[in-house]
Amino acid sequence: MNGYIEKESRYVSIAKELAQRISRGEFPVGSLLPTEMALCEHYQASRHTIRDALRELSDIGLVSRKKRIGTRVESTAETTINSGQSLASLEDLVELARHHVRVVKDIQQIVADQALADLIGCSLGSHWLKIESIRENSEQPDAPICITQSYVTASYHKIGELIKADPFALISDLIEQQYGRRSVEVRQTITAVAIDAHSADILNAPTGSPALRIVRQYMDRLGKVLETTISLHPAERYTCSITLKRINKENC
Repeated sequence: MNGYIEKESRYVSIAKELAQRISRGEFPVGSLLPTEMALCEHYQASRHTIRDALRELSDIGLVSRKKRIGTRVESTAETTINSGQSLASLEDLVELARHHVRVVKDIQQIVADQALADLIGCSLGSHWLKIESIRENSEQPDAPICITQSYVTASYHKIGELIKADPFALISDLIEQQYGRRSVEVRQTITAVAIDAHSADILNAPTGSPALRIVRQYMDRLGKVLETTISLHPAERYTCSITLKRINKENC
């Protein structure tokens, strides 16, 4: 496998192995794990991957991390480490973006034709800033996670420079920082599609191969769309985990 799934499974598998070594007593409570560089050499992994693995252990309470001290074992309790990507909140989107650098391919001002108006729900003839970018996997730069077309109102002309300055941030967060409009809700539609020739060339994937198209509309508190993104993920490079919970009607 490659792309997002490989990147994720790599740091998750390292985290699981470290958790098992802690559980076996190889690293007792109160001891320090090997340094990041030592773990990089042991697992033949990048520092970024090792840090992601250690962050997983920290998030579940097995270790704590302090600058100039190291990674200290805090617990030997067995804990399940998930291997799927949860997208249940805006924070999950931020976390997803944080792991994969954005590479901008093109920025241009466009006028919405009928096809775009139908796709993103805008007015025919309205003016937009179209940003085409990819999200790269640091361990497989020849297999991008996805290609994304982001559409923001043409009046947000400074966004082009801001996204180049911060290749990890969500564009919606940059809009909030620069223009004061905060995204509080994302409406997401996922569709199975075939990869077109233009996207196939950029994604280094076969034309016509299966992909997931994810359309996200970022909404402000008034229900107004401040950004729409259309992302195309080759099928074998992306997995999404969604948890559905039953509503207790007695408490409604």
